[in-house]
Amino acid sequence: MRKFRFGFNSRQEEIDRWTQVCRTAEESGYDVVQAPDHLGAASPFALLAAAAVATSRLRLGTLVLNNEFWNPALLAREAATVDRLSAGRLELGLGAGHMKSEFEAADIPWRPHTERMDRLERSIGELDRLFAEDGQQPLPHQVPRPPLLIGAHGERGLEMAARHADIVGFSGLTQVKGARMGTFNVADRAETRRRVDFVREQAGQRADGLEFNVLAQGVVVTDDAEKAAAELAAAYSVPGLETGRQVLESPFVLVGTTAEIAAELIAAREEFGFSYITTHGPFRDALAEVIPVVREAAGEPVGTGAGGAPAATQRDG
Repeated sequence: MRKFRFGFNSRQEEIDRWTQVCRTAEESGYDVVQAPDHLGAASPFALLAAAAVATSRLRLGTLVLNNEFWNPALLAREAATVDRLSAGRLELGLGAGHMKSEFEAADIPWRPHTERMDRLERSIGELDRLFAEDGQQPLPHQVPRPPLLIGAHGERGLEMAARHADIVGFSGLTQVKGARMGTFNVADRAETRRRVDFVREQAGQRADGLEFNVLAQGVVVTDDAEKAAAELAAAYSVPGLETGRQVLESPFVLVGTTAEIAAELIAAREEFGFSYITTHGPFRDALAEVIPVVREAAGEPVGTGAGGAPAATQRDG
């Protein structure tokens, strides 16, 4: 069974003290700092390059890049540069993009979902070619490439992740049909189980080598889980998290004492294989309280980050 890894997404309002945020997170036991890829947020690779200089152990992830924003050749250059600057700490997360308003703001064509997925798969193949020994310069530090995370929830994306990714990212979110873009439904435990089983089936012999990442949409450390869950349900007001009970049962929201949340994470690793837990920036401090409790309960080293990334060979130099 994989050891736990913990990551956090960046927050736009912390950009002016970003290096201190990363150093503090590293000291708190986090394993990975991750940058989203949205208009109105900071440049993901600039954030990760700064984090690389400020830290010595934190791995650096994109969660996730919008493939439609990137030409594969330019993306390969950015990714390889950060991987070299960090001596092989990059984890490259990719997705097909889902916020139509951002495409419009950037004057990028909004293509049908099937076409965006086709283009994502082509980009993955092109990145593999560019990262090969006779590909672009600079080459990444990791061989044959930085670990690839594909974030998805639908069957097409999960099937692609099963075939190509080292890490499968489960956000649990799906666009509500007919609603404004960015209005999501959150998967319950039964649907999550089906999605995990689907990935394992599609991966075949690759399944045991995959790492499963789960994006916790909220983390609240409290002695009154029922009250906090009801407040979250009222604040979220989205399908799948409409009641406090749904919040408490969701694999994508963590509510309770540190011991209760630790027990939930250990159970989710057993049930779903979720060993790599990420949360959004506003919940970073709350999850940091839970990290040592999880590791102690799981019999893993406490204090410096215990999780291991997918194995990769490192180039010399």
